[in-house]
Amino acid sequence: MEPVVDYTFTKKADPKVLANKAAKDVKAGASTIKKKAKKICTSITFHRPKTLQKARNPKYPCISALPRNKLDHYQILKYPLTTESARLKTTRRRKSRMLSRRYRFTLCPDYLLRNYSGLGIS
Repeated sequence: MEPVVDYTFTKKADPKVLANKAAKDVKAGASTIKKKAKKICTSITFHRPKTLQKARNPKYPCISALPRNKLDHYQILKYPLTTESARLKTTRRRKSRMLSRRYRFTLCPDYLLRNYSGLGIS
């Protein structure tokens, strides 16, 4: 057996009743609604109003991938940074690591190149 469906439609309000209600509301609120006083300008310079500035709320990241490191081993050898602070940061260990990565060989440690008197072999 089919379920019973109730087909009840909502009846629209009578336009005359709505108009009378609106007129009554306007008449009752006429004393409370006043015209806004005009703001007096006391300065001759115009200052732009400071409006609401919302914080950023990103829905997706602005960049899709991390930027490529442009100062790789090849670029460092082509264009070395020669400032004093960069020169102080370059240690023997860093230089040997860079050369071994670039040219694929390992440097002999310093203590193997020194004899007992403290002088170098080469």
